[in-house]
Amino acid sequence: MIRHALIFWISVILGVYGLVYGVTNFGFWWLFMQLLPTLILVGLLVFAYRLAMKGPSYGSGRSRPKVKPSQKTMAKVAGVRKTQTAPGKRKTYPFQVIEGSKGKNDDQLPKYH
Repeated sequence: MIRHALIFWISVILGVYGLVYGVTNFGFWWLFMQLLPTLILVGLLVFAYRLAMKGPSYGSGRSRPKVKPSQKTMAKVAGVRKTQTAPGKRKTYPFQVIEGSKGKNDDQLPKYH
């Protein structure tokens, strides 16, 4: 972990040195021209992200017409709702706990439980 931190800080120091050297020797125009491709790429990524988050229904400017579900679909949904168990009831499982033959010793149990 120390090695990664050392590589990171050396890279940051060299980057800052390069920016300061470029600005002092070539001016701010040089800095702008060096950062221009990065700024364009970040702008395109932000634009694509916002476009993707907008979704297909909002992109056209028209709202989608509401579709009324058919009677058959509503009957299926009602049937599924009826077959679900009530939240208070417990499910029965075909498994059971089998007690071991070693026997329990209270001295061997951890004291913090």
